[in-house]
Amino acid sequence: LNGVVLHNQGFQGQGMVIAVLDAGFVGVEEHPVFDYLWDNNKILGNKDFVYMGGNVFEGHEHGKMVLSCMGANLAGEMIGTAPEADYWLLRSEEPNAENIIEEYNWVSAAEFADSVGADVINSSLSYFTFDLPQWDHSPSDMDGNTAISSIGAGIAASKGMLICNS
Repeated sequence: LNGVVLHNQGFQGQGMVIAVLDAGFVGVEEHPVFDYLWDNNKILGNKDFVYMGGNVFEGHEHGKMVLSCMGANLAGEMIGTAPEADYWLLRSEEPNAENIIEEYNWVSAAEFADSVGADVINSSLSYFTFDLPQWDHSPSDMDGNTAISSIGAGIAASKGMLICNS
């Protein structure tokens, strides 16, 4: 990701709180590239918006891959773009289906991210087609003012959060 330039200038995410919204974080508790985050209390917490009371460390590993791009820190092996940031791990995506409720889950997770002081929402998720075609978005829905997740992202941005989305 060529974060070396920023790292050489002293930018490693320090002072930033990043909410990672994804489908799950299987392996984050065990993989050694995340030991630095755990050992330094940089994982502030987690919350499951798909299965209330669920375990975000079960179900899917996509969030682990996304988090590794930012938070990995294993000397001589791998370093992410922001290993000094603090992280909230939030599951808003059901990986086995595409239902419109996931947009509402995303907005709920974004609202939670705001409530815990997140500076950045990183979300490798998108909503265009769903399992039921009547829920699909048309190109005209992708105007930033119609799709539920777009409205939520706009509100989050208006509160000063940086929204990074696939």
